[in-house]
Amino acid sequence: MISATAPAILASGFTPPGPEDFVFRGFGGSFFTWPMLVIVVGTSFVAWFMWAASRHSRLVPGKLQYVGENLYGFVRNQIAIDAIGKEGLKFVPYLATLFLFIAVLNICGIVPVLAFPPTSKIALPLFLALISWVIFNFVGIRRHGAGRYFKEMCFPPGVPWPIYFLLVPIEFLSTFVFRPITLCLRLTFNMFAGHLVLLLCIVGGEYLLTHTKGLVGFGFGTFSWLAVIVLTAFEGFVQLLQAYVFTLLSALYIGGALAEEH
Repeated sequence: MISATAPAILASGFTPPGPEDFVFRGFGGSFFTWPMLVIVVGTSFVAWFMWAASRHSRLVPGKLQYVGENLYGFVRNQIAIDAIGKEGLKFVPYLATLFLFIAVLNICGIVPVLAFPPTSKIALPLFLALISWVIFNFVGIRRHGAGRYFKEMCFPPGVPWPIYFLLVPIEFLSTFVFRPITLCLRLTFNMFAGHLVLLLCIVGGEYLLTHTKGLVGFGFGTFSWLAVIVLTAFEGFVQLLQAYVFTLLSALYIGGALAEEH
């Protein structure tokens, strides 16, 4: 039934959402676009939350302090210490900020009015991935020295020397090239796909209800809008999960760079 209805819907003038819906013009012809505004709003919220949660610290925490301490404790115990060890404590401020920043900007995709995740634009995840890339390489070089660090990353011990001709390029590309790329693309594509699916259900459902007649249009339109509720909840879970994955992988890379044996 769907395959028979879809061509008729397309022929009637419905334009499904696509990559062009992620391209925004600047306000008043300027460079400042809607995703930039969402980033400013999200960043301002993160800064306010961290300030408000810590400005009046009490032995018996209030609600905001309680939430802030639990978020910070989660990153400290479940990410930094688990992935890096006790040395991970010094990286908790960065990892906690990274997690909260990505989570808030991801969640902006399902917040009314804002309704767009800036992390679906590749520039932002790439910038964040490069920060983590710089950090884990810097701490690794500072700990082991440049020569030993690159040697241990590219020359795993216990491998027959002819295998190194194949293994060294793979290890080099995997560690120093593909890590920031995979960090970036994993977050970007998940946010892009999730937002596109929600947009399709919303726009498609509205079109079916207002531009098609009969039970088919009403039924599929109603189903599409009901699906938005379920998909929004699922997308919220994915958004938080992707913030966790990005932060956890950053911590694992830092831990690997600090380890005595790679």
